[in-house]
Amino acid sequence: MNLSLKLNFQKHLTETNKREQAVRKIIFVGLMVCVGSAWAFKDCPECPEMVEIPSGSFLMGNSALTSRETNNEKPRHNNEKPQHQVNVRGFAMGKYLVTQAQWFELMGNNPSKNKGDLLPVENISWDDAQMFASRLSQKTGQKYRLPSEAEWEYAAKAGSSTDYFWGDDEKIANDYAWYVSNSGGKTQTVGLKKPNQWGLHDMVGNVYQWAEDCWNVEYVSAPNDGTAWTTGDCSLRVLRGGSWNVHYQFLRTTTRYFVESEFPYSFTGLRVVRDR
Repeated sequence: MNLSLKLNFQKHLTETNKREQAVRKIIFVGLMVCVGSAWAFKDCPECPEMVEIPSGSFLMGNSALTSRETNNEKPRHNNEKPQHQVNVRGFAMGKYLVTQAQWFELMGNNPSKNKGDLLPVENISWDDAQMFASRLSQKTGQKYRLPSEAEWEYAAKAGSSTDYFWGDDEKIANDYAWYVSNSGGKTQTVGLKKPNQWGLHDMVGNVYQWAEDCWNVEYVSAPNDGTAWTTGDCSLRVLRGGSWNVHYQFLRTTTRYFVESEFPYSFTGLRVVRDR
């Protein structure tokens, strides 16, 4: 092989190697986006980290008999009925509960009873939570808000069909949630427990999470498109997820609770969602 051909061949090999390395890099980055932490994003350094939730449909509520009907101690409340199909559009949801540091950054105060930058903000009303979402929207130019009750349950279930998103084994609840058996009677640092199947931490336990919806005592005539229910008793607003002071059975993903929207409680916090 003469010198000219040899140099051209070496140049060809070098260019081929560069192209192969570029392709490998693209494949690697693509995999990180699909299966790694790149599913999560932030709109600003101090903003909540958000996780993309896919569009889909699910059965909302519970079809099981109530404890009164079955004479057992497992609560099955009529306010979780009738079970119904809901179609949900994709959205982004906070990977973690909103922390006290994030709250202070936007609101300039910290109403929490149990103080700590990485603890979930608590002792906030529904009105307070709405103000936080509004200011976050103004800061980022994106639409942040509270989740609808349907969006919350859809994200909490994360494709599961059991009472608890980790299955029905009470022995492993400690791996996923802070509740009366392990919380020490107070809130705990966000993100220490394992996430659900869609990468969301503290979906149950630690603090109750405000939803957008007005309270309705059952799901008759509930929206089936994933939007919030804005009729009913709107002086009361829905809470989801349980908190540091609840017993195991109230960590079910279908459990519903409500309180007055204007009052703060030491067990109420929030997790924001963002429209795509």
